[in-house]
Amino acid sequence: MAHSTLVDLVGRVLAGRYRLLAPIGSGSSGRVYLADDVRLRRRVAVKVLHGGLADDAGFLRRFRAEAQMAAALHHPHVMAVYDWGEDDGVPFMVLELLKGGSLRGLLDAGPRLTPAQAAHVGRQVAAALGYAHARGLVHRDIKPANLLFDEHGIVRVADFGLARALAEASWTEPAGTVVGTARYAAPEQAGGKPLDGRADLYSLAIVLVESCTGTVPGVADTAIGTMAARSKRGIEAPAALGPLAPVIERAGRPEPQDRYPDAAAMGADLTAAARTLPSPGALPIAGIGEILDDVDSTRHGPLGRVFDQDAATGAVDLADDAAPLAIAVPRRPQFRRSTVPWVVGIVVTAVLAASVAMLAAGAATGGAQVAAPSLVGLDSATAKVTATDAELLMTVVARRTSDDPAGLVIEQRPGPGEFIGSGAEIEVVVSRGPPPVLLPDVTGKPLAEAQPLLEQAGFVVAVERRFDETVAKDLTLGTEPAGGGQAPPESTVKLIVSDGPAPVEVPNVAGKSYDAAAAAISAKRLQPVKREEFSDTIAVGTVIGTIPAAGQQAPRDSEVGVLVSKGPELIAVPNLVGQTVEAASAALKAAGLSANVQNFSSGAKVRAQDPSAGTMVQRGAKVTLFL
Repeated sequence: MAHSTLVDLVGRVLAGRYRLLAPIGSGSSGRVYLADDVRLRRRVAVKVLHGGLADDAGFLRRFRAEAQMAAALHHPHVMAVYDWGEDDGVPFMVLELLKGGSLRGLLDAGPRLTPAQAAHVGRQVAAALGYAHARGLVHRDIKPANLLFDEHGIVRVADFGLARALAEASWTEPAGTVVGTARYAAPEQAGGKPLDGRADLYSLAIVLVESCTGTVPGVADTAIGTMAARSKRGIEAPAALGPLAPVIERAGRPEPQDRYPDAAAMGADLTAAARTLPSPGALPIAGIGEILDDVDSTRHGPLGRVFDQDAATGAVDLADDAAPLAIAVPRRPQFRRSTVPWVVGIVVTAVLAASVAMLAAGAATGGAQVAAPSLVGLDSATAKVTATDAELLMTVVARRTSDDPAGLVIEQRPGPGEFIGSGAEIEVVVSRGPPPVLLPDVTGKPLAEAQPLLEQAGFVVAVERRFDETVAKDLTLGTEPAGGGQAPPESTVKLIVSDGPAPVEVPNVAGKSYDAAAAAISAKRLQPVKREEFSDTIAVGTVIGTIPAAGQQAPRDSEVGVLVSKGPELIAVPNLVGQTVEAASAALKAAGLSANVQNFSSGAKVRAQDPSAGTMVQRGAKVTLFL
């Protein structure tokens, strides 16, 4: 989207320090540039806000206050603000350069997140919101364009405080673009009411639905219509979102008091939903790493829009991220005297001091200066390899954290891109994970009771069944780690459940007497049960076979049928004399015998038969009929 008040600043050096190399994103509030921090010799992202905002005293007052608060945020899922200021009428913020692009860029490229991936992203965003809300900062503009990824796929929330500063601005673009993003806003944002963190949770619920479906729920034809509809009806999550749906619907209720009380509660339910979903798999992040390799400080040009932090994805209408929440009144821009000379003086002094320090550090280490690699977000083993590859040593300080997994690097000193002597030490803070909690002892409890107890205590349960000769089926044998001790919350606990005694192989007892067969089966801890059957081939009293058959597995102490031969089945020949040949043949068939008719004539009667009536014969034997 074009902005008439945005000019291309490529090549300009802001505050005598940040050289703008190429635009990498734009939106309703300004443009984001790839830049070189010439003092620390590192790549950063610089968000340059609209020039007209520099003449708005209300905006500048709020911008300074909010930028200072945002710069004080230090959390693994909050985008770092390195610096902020104004340079000759150009307000700007200096941000960490994230190479994974934005969620907006990911969705615009076509992929959709699975419910498991959405729960994974949502948990990280909820952690960031909980951290910021506890410090009095409400974001007010949670949307896919403000959710960015580093190269490892870890989420960062961007633009904390900027939405509130822009809400006080009395400036608008000539094109009529205004502040705010209606399609992600909570209904209370339209009425100018005081906002709290529950508005951010509502917006997060909308983002999660769009991430999985590609569609923003509850959008009407106008901003007013959208807000009116949302004030009456909550977010309806598609059934395809599975266990994620109830979380979204609670966070997306019209009245704030009916939503989650805070981000921690929403994060806990997202965690519970994630436990019931398959592994989320890697996110298909857009990334700008390859593009950065093609840019240097002497060649400038556009890099596309994969880093859009405040993206506008199309024409200015309600389907666009720039759709309004409140219309601001335009003002005529005023020009102020340049502050560059005294800023340059300060910067030159600082650069000289930094140069002296760098030379001293280099002399102390006896080697060249190297840039500290980015280690935050890596596991400690990978971070050590990365530091070693940069010819640096790594020292570790462990710290308990409630939001980060154990072994994750959460801080480093010196920061990424800062220069230190080759062979010097870089200190990292590694999370020890959250403090351990008591693991309930569920030994001897039924599975249906033990598993919920462990899950309610905050653990992920993996059930493993084992045969046991003494413990009945479906009773718990114990856990790994053992119950009664402590384990990290959200860690996986193996719940070992009895499957009862191991099954037994049925022995082959065919051809034996029943007594011998029964003894062999009893020796296997099975219960023999005698069953007699006729047999034309097996002698009377001899075992024919078993049920289940020999070689099959049977539960210990279960019954095994032993089939014993009763010999051939004998049938008494019926009296057929005087019957028609047809009736006599049918009677023989019904008795299990067959007819042998002599001199057949339809309707003729039987005058004699062989064998005679009452004779015992084997099933299937032939009886001759004389007509």
